[in-house]
Amino acid sequence: MKNINTVITGSGSYTPEVIIPNQYFLKHIFYEKDGTVVDGNGLEVVEKFKDITGIRERRWVKEGQTASDIAAIAAEKAIADAGIDRETIDQIILAENFGDVCKDSIQTDQLPSLASRVKNKLGIKNPNCIPYDIIFGCPGWIQGMIQADSYIRSGMAKRCLVIGAETLSRVVDKYDRDTMIFSDGAGATILEGVESDEKVGILSTAMASHTQEEASYLYLGKSNAPESDPKVRYMKMLGRKIYEYSLMHVPSAMKAALDRSGIPIEEVNKILIHQANEKMDEAIVQRFYKLYKIREVPNNIMPMSIHELGNSSVATVPTLYDMIVKGQLPDHKINKGDVVIFASVGAGMNINSFVYKF
Repeated sequence: MKNINTVITGSGSYTPEVIIPNQYFLKHIFYEKDGTVVDGNGLEVVEKFKDITGIRERRWVKEGQTASDIAAIAAEKAIADAGIDRETIDQIILAENFGDVCKDSIQTDQLPSLASRVKNKLGIKNPNCIPYDIIFGCPGWIQGMIQADSYIRSGMAKRCLVIGAETLSRVVDKYDRDTMIFSDGAGATILEGVESDEKVGILSTAMASHTQEEASYLYLGKSNAPESDPKVRYMKMLGRKIYEYSLMHVPSAMKAALDRSGIPIEEVNKILIHQANEKMDEAIVQRFYKLYKIREVPNNIMPMSIHELGNSSVATVPTLYDMIVKGQLPDHKINKGDVVIFASVGAGMNINSFVYKF
């Protein structure tokens, strides 16, 4: 009996054209949450930031672009890569957090859903193609993949378009150092149900959510600038809390997914993890291997794009994947038969992971 496998048949991504190097922030005045000025001159602040996060530059969208615009661009590329008729797509699942936000406005616009807007921009007329959004924090694209896999395995869908798109540059507080972390971008994949004798594609998944005090680790709050209007709110985070939470919980979710796949850790070829913070991601992977009593992480196991692209939330993992398969990260390749772990953590707090065999 043949297996019904959920496989990626195409991918695409959009990296905004506007490059914002760390030097852009040298003359910025940053404030702590209590309204006091951040210690150190601009160069000291920027260099410390780079040492912690690994980010040298990030990408921001152009003035007239929105999240649904760049989502549609990434989707077009994924459809072309898969070589499919767009009218045969059963579902468009779009992961986002803030909807479309216009320049110089922090008002989020999610009516209609971004997925509906993308279906419109793609010119898809099929009424049986169902578009909807997922708001799941940074793990949204992985959650969309897990959801699409469930629909495909149940027979309710044969082909899904899963997108992650965000324009965080529109919702950050320019007086907060965390502004330097965030960026814009979009990534998309086509998932299809394919019969084969061998078990390939998405092999197993794992998810977790903690919503006691963890629920407010990322939130909307007033600007750090003194005397700012408390009714105007920006994206805020408790960085240390998120770091500690991620190290405590993400490795175990990755282990749960891998154990369910039945594949030994020695056969894992790559780990594609949400590009949140270089040191945090490295620590997560180290702790993951320690759960298997392995102290040395294999060389070249974890590709990174955060140095040039920053943290684009739901877009980091699909963009990283697309860059690898399109040969844009020369030191990393994915070959037939490779086993890859995808994992993410973010607002909620939510965690998820899936194991994929190519």
